[in-house]
Amino acid sequence: MVEGGSRRGLVFAVLVMMLAAVGIYLTMWPDSGDEGRPQPDPAGVSRTVPGSRAAVSAEPPRPSATASNAPFDVYSYLPMTKQELAAAADYAQRFTAEYGTFRYDEDPAVYGDRLRGYTTTEFAGVLLRTVTSPGSVEANRADEVVSVGTARVKEIRQIQNTSVVFVVTGTQDVTAKSGPKERTEDYAVTLIEVGADWRVHDLQPADEGQDGDDGSARSGESG
Repeated sequence: MVEGGSRRGLVFAVLVMMLAAVGIYLTMWPDSGDEGRPQPDPAGVSRTVPGSRAAVSAEPPRPSATASNAPFDVYSYLPMTKQELAAAADYAQRFTAEYGTFRYDEDPAVYGDRLRGYTTTEFAGVLLRTVTSPGSVEANRADEVVSVGTARVKEIRQIQNTSVVFVVTGTQDVTAKSGPKERTEDYAVTLIEVGADWRVHDLQPADEGQDGDDGSARSGESG
């Protein structure tokens, strides 16, 4: 019995040694499954595999606008000089301030005449009908409204060869029986050249927009 057990022990030991040898052999043999497998590119370097589409390169950096100290005269790109534009802006401000200045005890025709001095003949008729409408005149008289207007140019909306559109902020300081109040509104004021001067050709709330005027209304205009 002892001899049979020794033989079995010897056979078991031989089998263990054989399995160990096989294990060592397999660990040393290269993995055949990795031969055709693409390896990762070191440091993110892009490669093109034969027979495949070319790798897409990264988008090149876009140029950006940078501050420049080089001289840039914006007025050289405009259809009027700095002096002409300043004169037009002042004219638009004075008209808008006048538009917001009136009294309940003033003859509406006098108020209309003040405004007409700034406007083209075509626009004067439209404006006079608005400011002298019976409804507005009676409401101002009943409340004893006294309005003092001021104005400032907010922005330039459009410039053409013979016209310019300003957005002008008009402010009215109002005293009345109903109490003092302040009214502020932005207007789009269109000016056109009439001879050597400017005239107001349109006035609208700024949020309604204006395209300006090509200057054709100046034909035959005497101011």
